[in-house]
Amino acid sequence: MHAGDICDPGILRELSLLAPVTAVRGNNDFGDWADALREVETIELGDLRIGVVHDAKSLTPTHEGRWNAVISGHSHRPLCDTRDGVLHFNPGSAGPRRFNLPVSVGEIVVARGTLDGRIIELSV
Repeated sequence: MHAGDICDPGILRELSLLAPVTAVRGNNDFGDWADALREVETIELGDLRIGVVHDAKSLTPTHEGRWNAVISGHSHRPLCDTRDGVLHFNPGSAGPRRFNLPVSVGEIVVARGTLDGRIIELSV
């Protein structure tokens, strides 16, 4: 999953060599390749539904009520928090360091009908 601010379509090509990719458009994604991306995606894994959006603040309660997890990216601030039974997850940014934030990625583990997330800080 990629929650936007991809900035270069080559990133999606490289990621797709590792695994299938679901990505949404971020506010820094421009061009025909970015126009082809949706603003919100839903991934279904059995009975679990994961919403992917760039800016979580753009969601309505209707969106969140449909999902077991919300994956977002806009703030680039790592977040792994469960609220009202919904995992709110922002992996941070694996690109150039932004502000004083860590360079990080995230992992979502699906096991026995549950979702668990973890932030992985990268050394640069």
